[in-house]
Amino acid sequence: MTEPLHEPQLALHVEDLTVSYESKPVLWDIDIDIPPGVMAAIVGPNGAGKSTFIKSVMGLVKPTAGHVRIFGRPYAAERLRVGYVPQRSSVDWDFPTTALDVVGMGLYGRLGWLRRPGKRERDAAFQALEQVGMQDFAERQISQLSGGQQQRVFLARALVQQADIYFLDEPMAGVDATTERAIVDILHRLRSQGKTLIVVHHDLQTVRSYFDWMVILNVRAVAQGPVSQVYTPENLRKAYGGQIALIERNTFADDAAPASGDAV
Repeated sequence: MTEPLHEPQLALHVEDLTVSYESKPVLWDIDIDIPPGVMAAIVGPNGAGKSTFIKSVMGLVKPTAGHVRIFGRPYAAERLRVGYVPQRSSVDWDFPTTALDVVGMGLYGRLGWLRRPGKRERDAAFQALEQVGMQDFAERQISQLSGGQQQRVFLARALVQQADIYFLDEPMAGVDATTERAIVDILHRLRSQGKTLIVVHHDLQTVRSYFDWMVILNVRAVAQGPVSQVYTPENLRKAYGGQIALIERNTFADDAAPASGDAV
């Protein structure tokens, strides 16, 4: 039997986390442990608190209770080891700046806001754009890019930080199939380098092919662990309730026929 990892060995340790908006709990008494070197999907129905979970871990939303540890230490002590890709819908894409400058902003945590990026930083930003196939758009205004191109630029901004753990909030939402495949390939390459990826994901049909770890949220933590153990009709029923009929029809179509009495 595998021994449980202790807190310093975990990439992410969340204990008793509660977040409330106007006295209404969005997350309630969450305990989550994610080991290093995995690509973890955070899934759950709309309003489950998935984005809030990531934001509270990173201190962007103040929790009501609980604590968070990144590699055994408070987030503030390890923030330079963390990369973040926000939801594309939360970004002001009309801000007048180039793709290269957006990527360079990922270096400000190390440079400080008073120090201007130099040639070394611009070279690093350009190399990150190359990794996501956007080098030809380096000087293009960010507002002139397509949605998929914008998402790749923000992924490059995270890559340039050379982080050890990455939080990505629905990076595949609203992009075409080619861009989605490119993003997944980049994330898998990072995982192969020992990085930890924690990804809010909306498409249950691709969880088993994209991810090796899974957290199911619906205000509370419903289940967590390796995808092979957690991705079950029972766990999905607990999280999605009445929506499970459509989910099962779409995601378990290739599995064995459901037993008598199961929702279909």
